[in-house]
Amino acid sequence: MKINSTKTGALMLGAAMSLALGAVSASADIRFWTTETQPERLEKQQTMAAEFEAATGTAVEVIPVEEKDLGTRATAAFAAGDLPDVIYHPLSYALPWVEAGILDVDAATDVIDELGAGTFAEGPLSLAAVEDGTASVPVDGWTQMVVYRKDLFDEAGLEAPTTYANVLAAVEALHNPPEMYGFVAATKIDEGFMSQVLEHVFLANGVSPVGADGFQPLDEAATIEVLEFYKAIAEASPPGELYWKQSRELYFAGQAAMIIWSPFILDELAGLRDSAPPTINDDPTTKDLAAATGIVTNFAGPSNADGAAWADVRYFGITSDADTDAAMDFVKFSMDDGYMSTLSIAPEGKFPVRRGNADNASAFVDGWSKLDVGVDRKAPLSELYAAEMIEEIVGGLDVAQRWGVAEGQLGLASKMINSQVINRLVREYIDGERDAAATVAALNEELAKIN
Repeated sequence: MKINSTKTGALMLGAAMSLALGAVSASADIRFWTTETQPERLEKQQTMAAEFEAATGTAVEVIPVEEKDLGTRATAAFAAGDLPDVIYHPLSYALPWVEAGILDVDAATDVIDELGAGTFAEGPLSLAAVEDGTASVPVDGWTQMVVYRKDLFDEAGLEAPTTYANVLAAVEALHNPPEMYGFVAATKIDEGFMSQVLEHVFLANGVSPVGADGFQPLDEAATIEVLEFYKAIAEASPPGELYWKQSRELYFAGQAAMIIWSPFILDELAGLRDSAPPTINDDPTTKDLAAATGIVTNFAGPSNADGAAWADVRYFGITSDADTDAAMDFVKFSMDDGYMSTLSIAPEGKFPVRRGNADNASAFVDGWSKLDVGVDRKAPLSELYAAEMIEEIVGGLDVAQRWGVAEGQLGLASKMINSQVINRLVREYIDGERDAAATVAALNEELAKIN
């Protein structure tokens, strides 16, 4: 964002990057599409590609592709027989691209086997599992978190908010508006943030609107538990249309006991980003709030004791047009000798899905925790947060879930989420327009129309 203030510098940087990419493409042996398109992130990927070339003699062309264009670009390249060798892609493309013939499942599965399947977090592997192996190689991910004031919980003798019951007990003990709100729940129905939070809360109680054959009616009893819980935390929130902005602001001001957020809040909590400083005291660079904070990734409702963690996972897909051996070598390098470079692109949002190697089962978690995060100031997560909190951050990936993945219905689940039907009907229930049972019936009626 700061590049905008020096337009000439940005143009020079863009021109230099284009020249660098052009120079590589003239002699590249394999092509790599990446959705990490910001200049600083591209530079890190170029450096890693150069390290791979120095180690193997294989040149890599790093090609930036905006994520919004990835689907159409891949489909067109496949039709033309001109796919790149490796694509860095989100979970949503893994299974559809296998069905379309874009991905080489055998190559990805071989890479995972050679690196050691046991060194990967189970969640990302299961999310991309297909009949004959794994669609793509998991690279990095993050899990949504319940962020809470551990200091206040400890003072009140409260259990960590790992369950619906623990959250509600904390709301009862700590809610004292306007000085302190028990929670800041997402209630703005046209924000993707509310969709994301709701899916997390539904998953926590084992509730999903899709099954193997498509739409699956929501279980009434379990869904009523979800609705009643969400209404309770909404009533412990400030009035208004709430989304990520208010939840962060109120927590940073010391006026919220709990929020649900992504890990991209971790560096901001520690006063490392001037655009979003903690305001809990007079020091915008304070680390006091980070020290007072705890997180929960695996969250459980009364009908699902095992709980769930909502996760966003990214993968390296080896394509059906690839120079297979070279592509596999590049992915293995990126997940082993070059893995710290891969994660360093944005450590606060790139949790290591590969924990370690044969020599050290926690090598990559340990290395990742020492990578600098932040924007205006830098510090490693291991200096900001306790070791048990670091373990909780990465541990959520073991139980990572999303609607429709296990059932092969991620596409349908995404349509349901993007329709915002769930947001609207839950908000109407919160506002008293219908009771919980009637809301479950309305949800089933509306979701059944989506295909």
